Amino acid sequence: MVCIAAFIILILVGIVVAFLSIFNRTLGRKYLKVLKKSWYCFSKRVTLQKCDTNFADDVKTSILKKVILKKPEWVKPLSITIEAASVLVVIVTVWSIIEGAKAGLALWTLGTCNVSQPANCALGADSCALDEEGLNWFEEWGEIIGAIPERLKTWNVNDYNLTPAYTLGTENSENLALSIIDPGCSVCRQSFKNMQTGSFLENHQLRVVIYPIRNSDGSYRFANSELITRYIYAADQTVASKIIEKIFTEGDENNINYQSVMNSASHEKAKELLDGWLEAWVGKDQAKEIIKKADSDEVKQTIERNREIVDNEIKPKGIPTMIYDGGRHLGLFKN
Repeated sequence: MVCIAAFIILILVGIVVAFLSIFNRTLGRKYLKVLKKSWYCFSKRVTLQKCDTNFADDVKTSILKKVILKKPEWVKPLSITIEAASVLVVIVTVWSIIEGAKAGLALWTLGTCNVSQPANCALGADSCALDEEGLNWFEEWGEIIGAIPERLKTWNVNDYNLTPAYTLGTENSENLALSIIDPGCSVCRQSFKNMQTGSFLENHQLRVVIYPIRNSDGSYRFANSELITRYIYAADQTVASKIIEKIFTEGDENNINYQSVMNSASHEKAKELLDGWLEAWVGKDQAKEIIKKADSDEVKQTIERNREIVDNEIKPKGIPTMIYDGGRHLGLFKN
């Protein structure tokens, strides 16, 4: 194990030595000589062959040479300590490689390097993460491996029997797209604005599905997302699109965007705002019908049916998630 650990350490310090070699060529030559000897012994060990050089003994001797002269009785316990430290270095290195491979595969397949808690991955897609608590290490590997076919397959909007709240973009376009968003998610708001300012909607027919993110305890990530979602699904396409556009693109009299207002408002205040918008757009009588329908089982069942399809078939690790041009695209939509 000593020669394996020594090789690992030599590789790690190689960058520093390479830099110092610019000013001291002799140091570089000495390092390469030791590295070649270390590599020879390392390659023998990892292929379960006996190392026919004394490299491991040379390492121990270089570390213990002062101790041998001053405290010879310490040689044996220190030698054992070196062996134990070597084993630890090898274990930590192997574990780091496994974890690095796991994070890389997760990032490629799921869009996040942390399967259970996507929000903790700084390398993942910019999104409102959907954490999945309670997964152990082996279950996380299972999700990663299970997601490989999904990563490689061609995604088709029509494969998912979702009920869109409304559609945007070019009507009757063959380029169908699907966008799953939460009214309270700031990344969804930015994605929506990016789509409006770019050319995406000129070339695609976009079906918008509203998905209020739910926590593991049954509560909602954003206070009034579920309420807003019910109002959207109770209204027709014109009014539904107006609600989202109002929340995502407009602000109140204090220039605070309505998404922030809704996220911080009480249930009663949020309902009051929505009711006021409806009355202004469609009049009191029609507004009352929409408000009544928003609390109906029909609307609630539509939302839950969409949730089941998203969770069990599309399986995003964050919202927004889009499907277009044959792929599943996680996180922020960029122009």
